[in-house]
Order: sequence, then C-alpha cells, then structure tokens
Amino acid sequence: MPDQPLSLSLLIKQSEATLRSRLQPVLDAAGLSAEQWRVVGVLLDAPGTRMTELADAAVVPAATLTRLVDRLVEDGVVVRRVDPDDRRRVVGALSPRGAEVARDLRAAEERLERELRAGLGPDRFDALVADLTTIVG
Repeated sequence: MPDQPLSLSLLIKQSEATLRSRLQPVLDAAGLSAEQWRVVGVLLDAPGTRMTELADAAVVPAATLTRLVDRLVEDGVVVRRVDPDDRRRVVGALSPRGAEVARDLRAAEERLERELRAGLGPDRFDALVADLTTIVG
C-alpha cells in the first residue's frame, strides 16, 4: 500500500470489492453474480420497480440490466409484469424462488454488517453509513 492516502473514489471501490469478496461464497451458492444480486436486492426492497428505476437503483447500465434480468427470468428468480399504472411499461418482481434466494442473501449481508459494526464499533459504523448516505445523496 502507498504511504499516502488513496483517493476517496479508490477507497470506496476497494471497499466494495472487499465486501463483494466476503459475500462471494454466498453469491456462488445462489448462482448469482454481484450485479444480479444488486438487481435482486432492489426488487426485494421495492417489488414492482420499473426497469429504468431498477437500472439506476442497482447501478447498472440499462443495456446491462436487460441482459441481467433476462438471465434472472430464465433462472426463475425474477418475473416481468406489466406496470399496472402504465400498461406500456414493464416492472420487475421476485418470483417465490427469487424471494427465498433474496432473503438468504440479505441475511448474509446482515451478518457481514454485524461483523463490520463489531469491528468498527457502533458509533463509527453508524457514522460511516451516515456519511456514505450523504455522499450518495
């Protein structure tokens, strides 16, 4: 590691990679990539999300989202439905199998967050979450 502090953007990217590597065994067991998990996680929290909003929330380009959702539909994790508010649009939702997978993965995330909270201490962990929330806006 360099003696000088890394840039904030690099620290955030490295932190993301570290967290992803700690979740990777659970993702592998579920047969999901990290990008697919982001999509599934958004749909767990917000079923019926429109594709445009899903791409933004999951932090994936729209073209990539289409490919990811196609695969998740193929695997029986996600279903596409017509938006009840605008029949010209499509929304995504978790299938029953997808909801089960999502709950298992969310539990793994929560275990990791508990470990991080214990390592940092509750005050530092809460401050980190607050600061990241401020950055995201």
